[in-house]
Amino acid sequence: MLMKLREISRRRWILTCQNRRKMWKGYLFLFPSLLGTGGFVFLPFLDVVRRSFLRAAGNGFVGLDNYRAVLGNEAFHLAVKNTAAFMAVCVPLLLLLSLGTAVFLEQALRKSRLFKTGFLLPMAIPAASVVVFFQLVFDRSGWINGLLGGLGMEGRDWLASDSAFWVLTVCYIWKNLGYDMILWLAGLYAIPREQYEAAKVQGAGRMACFRFITLPQLKETAFVTALLSFINAFRVFREAYLIAGEYPHESIYMLQHLFNNWFTNLDIQKMTAAAVMLVVLIGGILIGNEIYAKHRG
Repeated sequence: MLMKLREISRRRWILTCQNRRKMWKGYLFLFPSLLGTGGFVFLPFLDVVRRSFLRAAGNGFVGLDNYRAVLGNEAFHLAVKNTAAFMAVCVPLLLLLSLGTAVFLEQALRKSRLFKTGFLLPMAIPAASVVVFFQLVFDRSGWINGLLGGLGMEGRDWLASDSAFWVLTVCYIWKNLGYDMILWLAGLYAIPREQYEAAKVQGAGRMACFRFITLPQLKETAFVTALLSFINAFRVFREAYLIAGEYPHESIYMLQHLFNNWFTNLDIQKMTAAAVMLVVLIGGILIGNEIYAKHRG
């Protein structure tokens, strides 16, 4: 009996040592990435936080004056409003459209690679080429106005009016639809087919299967897809900047435009304070979503 206990203890010790070696190997592989992230992201951001409390000329301590200046800036208010509106419209719309597309391809066109490739093509097209296409379509002398003129209707300057917001929305959704669709498809393919077959034997229709089988098992996929879509929405500045320049129509004047203009004017005080507030806000949203997802799970 004593020999068996010793043998069990020896095996546990060996397993513990093996697990520790694997853990340290993992840390060793992660070390270069952690070193790069710390040196090129974390430490510079700490310097941004420090500068947000200083005066640009002379580095004198000014406390929260930089933050008050940003919060009282009208351009900042406009940029925050437009960015929030863009997020509120684009992210839910993109999630719904990509989910619908993924379900359609997974059920009706499961073996058709051609359609899946077609939805993924926008991901392979450079942003500059996408912008040129949208300018050809929505410019004052573009294809849409040419078509409307041929029908005897009056065109409009789509990129210099409130319509610019919807042009940018269409551009963002068209560019990211395929990416989100792939994420949804990965979640759909992970659902066992046997569950659908068993439900159909019990008389469940397509809507019932989608509601009680598909949606409950797509919670984790929905969280990841929504998170990535939220992050990608901040990268729409490339398209907005290339379409309308540094000072576009006020409906698409985003936070990135504001930061770009402050950086061009070397307004370091406002830029650093606004960057810190933006990081805190986005971090709070992401942490809140993570806590909510774990609580719901």
